[in-house]
Amino acid sequence: MTDPRRPRVVLASRLFLPEVSAGAFRLGALARGLVSRGADVEVVTTRPPRALRDETVRIPGVAIRRWPVLRDAGGNVRGYLQYLSYDGPLAFRIIGARADVIVAEAPPTTGLVAAVVAKLRRTPLAFYSADVWTDGVVSMGASKPVVTLMRLMERAVLRASAVILSVSPEVTERLVALGADRDRIATIGNGIDTTVFTPEATPKDPGRPYFVYTGTMSEWQQPDVFVKAFARIAEANPDVDLRFFGQGALRDDLRALAERIAPGRVHFGGVVPAAESAQWIRGALASMVSIVPGNGYDFARPTKTYAAAACGTPVLFAGAVTGRELVAGAGLGEGVEFDEALVAAAMERLIAQHRAGETDARRAGRAAWARENVSLAAAGERAAEAVLTSIERTGK
Repeated sequence: MTDPRRPRVVLASRLFLPEVSAGAFRLGALARGLVSRGADVEVVTTRPPRALRDETVRIPGVAIRRWPVLRDAGGNVRGYLQYLSYDGPLAFRIIGARADVIVAEAPPTTGLVAAVVAKLRRTPLAFYSADVWTDGVVSMGASKPVVTLMRLMERAVLRASAVILSVSPEVTERLVALGADRDRIATIGNGIDTTVFTPEATPKDPGRPYFVYTGTMSEWQQPDVFVKAFARIAEANPDVDLRFFGQGALRDDLRALAERIAPGRVHFGGVVPAAESAQWIRGALASMVSIVPGNGYDFARPTKTYAAAACGTPVLFAGAVTGRELVAGAGLGEGVEFDEALVAAAMERLIAQHRAGETDARRAGRAAWARENVSLAAAGERAAEAVLTSIERTGK
């Protein structure tokens, strides 16, 4: 029986563990952080994609309620119909839940549904903002009416929130520019699970050295830059491959490109559990990460960078200056502009470092940096504190 004296938190998100995404990892850490602070947590989410249906998720103190959801051909909950399939039933799923605070994760449509329910229940809303969705819609070339509607929805959610959880100072500034009250923003940071992504993960060994890409393959990442760069060096390095894991709108295009310019050398492994992803990263020459500059996400610090560092594996970052500076400043690998010739040259350097033993020599130092600076558990604890403080502020 639930103790009435314990804070009760409802967490609404289309993504949750065992899905392999930064959002799912963040929310898992938040749920654990809330439980560690004495809260009862109910997660209202979706059934995972078919590839992960057999993965069991049990977090003591957390009740997980799942609902069927429409996914695209790549297994993503991405697109108007997909969002609607989750957001439509959401109000009925949370309106009767016992909650002292409701936490909603992006997109803003989910936040808007949660905001309406929170207002009706006179319950504070906490909105977890890993980025600014309006910026993303602009970067995808959406029409002006769509951008205007997204901006209105996002502003409405931010203004309705008792607390807004931001993953970085850069995101915080973008939220303020959009109309958020700076005093309501808790910049709690981001991170990676350093108990899963670790140098102790058993490295995959497919028999040939490889570069790896894990996670979403979308318009604002455009990982085709790595395939094009690899094609430039493939002949000179006949024993090296590329490996992609994950899903996204560009996956099929990437596969077609690879077969055309580097046949037989680029492999697509689909969605894999986090522990297996860590093994592939641990065994790689480098982990490839990209952010297209000028598309509205220049401020992003992808968690793929943190995952590689936590495994002690070099990062090959291509794109926006924030990511390059992070990689260079912490000595995490190679950070170059979004240019296939520069990426190809960085690949050559990373292959040489591997052959010289430098990659393994620097593994412990990179992993130590991750443990000290980007622990997801620590970010989850900070987020939990901010969420529970919102209950105290409103006197709920």
